[in-house]
Amino acid sequence: MINLKENIKPLSYIVSHPDEVLSQVTDTGSPMIVTQEGEAKIVLLDVQQYQNMVDTINLLKLLSLGEDDIRNGRFSTTEELDKKVAAVLESQ
Repeated sequence: MINLKENIKPLSYIVSHPDEVLSQVTDTGSPMIVTQEGEAKIVLLDVQQYQNMVDTINLLKLLSLGEDDIRNGRFSTTEELDKKVAAVLESQ
């Protein structure tokens, strides 16, 4: 969870305290929002947290595609799949 007091910093703070910022982001796993002229501009994120976010988004995309296939009748029942697998195995 983002602690607004500790996780939002101006760009000047990031530039003058890079080691502290890096430690905070990597040790807590919480993102840091960087502001410039009072406006949020970028987010600093630990690599593992970023990877987790990318993996989650990709999984949600796959689930969405699967739901779309089901809605549009593009699926096989377990029995149909078993028959297809058996046919492939027999042909080898």
